[in-house]
Order: sequence, then structure tokens, then C-alpha cells
Amino acid sequence: MKFSRLAFAAAALLVSSEAVVHAQSTLRIGIAQDPDVLDPSISRTYVGRIVFAAFCDKLFDIDEKLNIVPQLALSHETSADGKEMTIKLRPGVKFHDGEPFNAEAAKFSIERHLTLPTSFRKPELATVDHVDVVDPLTIKLVLKSPFAPLIAQLTDRAGMMMSPKAAKEQGDKFGQHPVCAGPYKFVERVQQDRMVFEKFADYWNKDNIFIDRVVFLPIVDSTVRLANLKSGGLDLIERVLATDIKAVRADSKLKLSTAPAIGYMGLTINVANDKNKGALSQSVKVRQALDLSIDREALNQVVFNGEFFPGNQWVSPDHPYYQKAFPVKPRDVTKAKALLKEAGVSLPVTVDLMVPLGAENEAVAQVLQSMASEVGIDLKIRTIEFATSFKQAQAGEFQAFLIPWSGRIDPDGNAYVFLHSKAPQNDGGYSNPEADKALEDARLVTDQAQRMAIYEKLTKVVLNDEPLLYLYHPKLLIAHTTKLEGYRQMPDGLVRVVGLKLK
Repeated sequence: MKFSRLAFAAAALLVSSEAVVHAQSTLRIGIAQDPDVLDPSISRTYVGRIVFAAFCDKLFDIDEKLNIVPQLALSHETSADGKEMTIKLRPGVKFHDGEPFNAEAAKFSIERHLTLPTSFRKPELATVDHVDVVDPLTIKLVLKSPFAPLIAQLTDRAGMMMSPKAAKEQGDKFGQHPVCAGPYKFVERVQQDRMVFEKFADYWNKDNIFIDRVVFLPIVDSTVRLANLKSGGLDLIERVLATDIKAVRADSKLKLSTAPAIGYMGLTINVANDKNKGALSQSVKVRQALDLSIDREALNQVVFNGEFFPGNQWVSPDHPYYQKAFPVKPRDVTKAKALLKEAGVSLPVTVDLMVPLGAENEAVAQVLQSMASEVGIDLKIRTIEFATSFKQAQAGEFQAFLIPWSGRIDPDGNAYVFLHSKAPQNDGGYSNPEADKALEDARLVTDQAQRMAIYEKLTKVVLNDEPLLYLYHPKLLIAHTTKLEGYRQMPDGLVRVVGLKLK
């Protein structure tokens, strides 16, 4: 077995930290990648969201059934014309630097999400015109137009509240020492090694915090993550391999927590920013041929023992917004070859496939490579460190990018940020006026039937243009020691620490 230097570093930390924090209870969480910057406005990684859940509370949260529940807010009310949302805030809340959380602080955080030049939250809050302070514990979001996904956006990073004092003092360095209002406060971060947080004594819900410290350890190798969990070096790990489910269930010291994920794994195609002007970016027929080369159910069986859910849209087939008129197409090698012939391209079509490091990612890429080769497409797999892959994606340094999306409870959160021509996470530069209009129109109405009709138009356009090939929807697989009590897995994949106890 090949152990990376990161794995050894993590293992060394686990051993050395035992003596240091023995007097305190410490929850050690193994995560699959090292997150990007810990700044809610500019973060864009899934693992970053897992870490944020320990220290950066939001206005609202979700429960197991995807219901929206209060967190730093107590309630919300939307005006009849849909252009104003009034939010009552929780009293007695403090930031980690001792500053009070109030309407002025909430206004500051939302405006920072909207105005920071590097913010990825802008499209999530796009229709917010301005924020009014109604009274010390009430804000009013005044919108340019009705915005159906707004409350859902406030259950995630767009709803995370930051200390105005700390944010102003630190400027663009805020992510190096973030100050929020969550259960744990930031202590230190060592890149590629650890993130350490300690219990915040003045947390508004401190009676439900039973563990002194939380340490996040990025360990890319899933086998090493599981080995550390089994040996007692870790207390919880995210993204257990589907092939390791039996081993976890067979271990009396471990427990598996699962939930259907609301996200997807997709193949982003660089349709507009490909410097080499490869056939995949230049020809829709080549993209359609690649799609038809893929047997999604076979991919699911080979890599995930049939545990995941094949899909072809930004929401899963059991989601209320799934478009049943556009089911997953069966693999069709003959038609794929015919499309390549019609495209008039030289065979094989070579494609640079950027793949973040990780056993499952690489296994998926290899299966796709094998399938695509049978129709005349040569996927050249290029594995790369996770955070670096994001930088290269934003710079357009890829032709195809295998990248998961952790998902949002409203379909807008799974589609707009990747498919709208002006969205900051549209790494492939996809632009279609019809798609833009549908994405914008779906934000204006709350009636599900009306939104379904709009999303049907969007689905038709996107599944024809193929700027992003949707492959499957994962099952969330979290394993933890039986010493950890009170753990519940939510569909967004985040690890919530409130209420957890270590025996």
C-alpha cells in the first residue's frame, strides 16, 4: 500500500496530539481534501463547508427532511409582492471576538457577500438591492425583483455571519483567521495538515456543546482515513468508499451514517475557454458522443457497488424538480461513432481530463476513459491536488473537469452558478441566451408547477448543448466511532457538531 507524505504527517499529528489534549475531549475529523480559504464570501469547496459548520453559523439551517429551520435568525416574512424579506434575529449572540451580533452586523455580512470583488456569493444574492436595519434585531432585504431561492441561499455560505470588526481589520486576510458566531472558534490552520478549533464559551447554544476541541485533518487517501478511524486516531471520517461499506458495518467499534446526497458528480466541459480549441469544446456533436459513450449504471456498479444513483440532471431522479421527460439515455456506441463522423473530426479525439486526487475520482475517470475509448475519444487523465484544480479551472486550464457538487436544497443552487453565462463558477464559459433566460425566470416565481415548466425549457437546452455531463448522485457515507454519540447525517453532507458527545 502506498502512503502519501500527507498521510504520514496526519498520522504523526494524531500520535503527537494525544498527549497534548488528553485532558480535553477532542473530536478528530478526517476530511477528503484540504479546503480552500476559510472565508465564507470567497470559499467554493465542499470540504470548506464541512469545516464552516463547526465555527460559522448561518441565518438559517436545514433539518433531515430539508425543512428550513432558524439558526442565527428566529423567523422571516416575505412581502406579498415578493420584493421584501424581513428577518428577526436571535438576541444575545456574540462573535468569537466578543463583538455583538445584531442587525448592523447582519447587514455588513450580507453586503460583504455582495460587494467583495472576489465573492462567490454574488449570484446567490443577486437580486438583493440593499439591506435596511429596521431595529437592533431586525433587518429587511429589499430586492430588485422576487427571488424564489433566497431563503434557501441563506441556509448556506450566503447566510454566514462574520464579525464586522474582524473583517474590516483583516481585509483580504480574513480567511487566515476567520471570526464568526459558531460553536467553535478558530485556533490555527496548517495547510495540508490540520485545522484546529476550540469551544466558544459565549456561544448562544453553549448548553448543547459537549466537546472541547474539534480538529479537521485532510487525508486524501480514503484507505488511510479509514485505517486511522479503525485504529482510534480519528473519531469520524467523511466520504467512506462505497466498496468499504461492508468493512465498516462489520466493525463493532464503528457506525455508518448515510443519507441520499442532494448534489451530483459531473464532467464540466471547457466550451469557451479552451486555449487549444479542442474538438470537445468546438463541437456539440463530440460532446454528445462522449455522453452517449457513458453507461451510467455500469459506472455505478463498477465503482460504487450499485450504491449510488445514476443521473443526467442537476437534481436526482427522485427530486421533485427532476424532469422525467428527459430520462437518462442508455449507452449507444453506434450513435456516438456516427456523431463523431458527422462532426468531421480526426480520431481519436484527445481530451485533457482534469481529475482531483482521490481513489474514487480516479476510478470514475478510468471507467469513463475505457468507455470513451470504444467510440474514438481518448481521455488523457491528469490527476491534480484538489485546491490546485479549482485554480486551474478558473484559469481555463482544462478541457474536461471531473468535479462533484455537494448540492443545495433549491434547484437554482445546483444550476445557476454553473450554467448562467455570468456566474462565477461557470468555469467552462458556457453561454446560451435561452438558458440564461430560463435560469433568471425560475428565480422570479415560487409556484412549483410554474418553475417546473421553466426548468423543463432549461433542461432541454442544456442536455442538447452538453456543457456539463451529469453522471450520478452520491449516497453520503460517513463513518464514526461508536464512542461518538448523537450524530445525525443531513442530506447536504455537512458534519454538524452541536449536540455531539464523546464517551
